[in-house]
Amino acid sequence: MEKTQTLEEFYRAKQLQVPDGLEKEIGHFNVFKADEFVGLAPKPLPYSRRDFYKVALISGKNRYSYADKVIEVEEHAILFANPQVPYQCEHLSDDQGGYFCIFTDAFFRQFTSIRLLDYPVFKPGGQPVVHLPKEQVQAVRDLFEKMLAEKQSDYTYKYDLLRNYALELIHTGLKLQPIAGTSSHTNAAGRISTMFSDLLERQFPIESTVQQVNFRTAIDFANQLSVHVNHLNKALKDTTGKSTSELIADRIVQEAKMLLRHTDWNVSEIGYCLGFQEPAHFNNFFKKKTQVTPRSFRAV
Repeated sequence: MEKTQTLEEFYRAKQLQVPDGLEKEIGHFNVFKADEFVGLAPKPLPYSRRDFYKVALISGKNRYSYADKVIEVEEHAILFANPQVPYQCEHLSDDQGGYFCIFTDAFFRQFTSIRLLDYPVFKPGGQPVVHLPKEQVQAVRDLFEKMLAEKQSDYTYKYDLLRNYALELIHTGLKLQPIAGTSSHTNAAGRISTMFSDLLERQFPIESTVQQVNFRTAIDFANQLSVHVNHLNKALKDTTGKSTSELIADRIVQEAKMLLRHTDWNVSEIGYCLGFQEPAHFNNFFKKKTQVTPRSFRAV
């Protein structure tokens, strides 16, 4: 599998000068016009993970392939990409345009308590591409133009403005795709749910055949969070509508699909990485969740 693309590799791939002190930055942000890079990338763009977030205004016909879905854009959309979920982009028309900005989690967290993965557009399993009505395209373009202008300015607090513009893009996507149950949980159940999600996601992505998930069961997570397993299960049911075991299984299936689709590892290696000591146990688990065997899924 292609390794995670770093910020430095991103700049080199775009034939851009790597910003000075990039490896020492606590948080990073940049914004670009997409048409400046037409012709630089291979077709289709290779599947890969990245170690940064990306929000893009897509203009043109494109196909985005994920482990468990394919999304086609006919005209305009906003793409939300996070470091956890790899994807492949294929341009289906020559009239490509738009804008995109990239940033790290630390760009937000060093000044606020915002957790990007709390937003549904960035959550694994969420909808990463939001189709944009024609009447809203210009407003999104204007936001990116403000970013471009502010990035070049010498205003002392310009990164505060850039952070606000990025959040406005995120909220534009959320408004276009309302999702039930996204209210903020400030009680104990909400805090437990957040801690569980952090611990679960910290085990991914799986990037080598020697890497293995450490926590596979509800009891594993309860022990790590120092709560009774029944209390953990109730908290997650209250905040997500799913049990602990369901949430763990859903995330493992998502990673299994990605590894089956985008690596040449054999099924036994993938099962081992995901915590299954016996290939038969992985096969049974995957078939129960997807109605097909791992090999059948890979063959499609």
